[in-house]
Amino acid sequence: MSKIFAQGLVCPLDKNNVDTDQIIPKQFLTSVSREGFGQAMFFDWRYLADGRPNPDFVINKPEYSGASILLTRANFGCGSSREHAPWAIQQSGFNVIIAESFADIFFNNSVNNAMLLIQLSKTNIELLFNRCAQGPQHWQIDLQSQEIMFGNNAAMGFNIDADIKQRLLSGLDFIGSSEQLKPQIADYEQSRKASQPWLG
Repeated sequence: MSKIFAQGLVCPLDKNNVDTDQIIPKQFLTSVSREGFGQAMFFDWRYLADGRPNPDFVINKPEYSGASILLTRANFGCGSSREHAPWAIQQSGFNVIIAESFADIFFNNSVNNAMLLIQLSKTNIELLFNRCAQGPQHWQIDLQSQEIMFGNNAAMGFNIDADIKQRLLSGLDFIGSSEQLKPQIADYEQSRKASQPWLG
């Protein structure tokens, strides 16, 4: 059964080693709220010195307005462990990132915020950038069958950890997944109290 996790316009960010300081610069980390980071995403690239949008930055181009799938290259999300980076990306309308590789902490932070990160080989990433060079792309992500669907029956498969896949399909984060195990946790606590009462 098909399960379309996401679909929409693709924005090709043709850069390697995009770090979290570039995704959300440090001056925007003073907020105690999780909201309001979308406009600050890629701030130094996105805006000119006078505050106007940089017309040469890909996300500002009219043809990518409203994009929800971000295509990029290797080592995306490297740098600090700030969770603000996936918040900024998600609040800008992206819920899928496709790249050759991701920094581990950024990957885990993103997944725990219900974002799908797809890692592909360098060859396949190049094929996707070539598609984008032909004009704006609208893709569907079938998470159940693990396919990026391009239309006209064309698709590209991807791998994903089974646990992450299940959590995304069921809309659960790490805490939500743990809460599903409450009966087993309670049984363990009771059995431990019975066998080791001195532990309280």
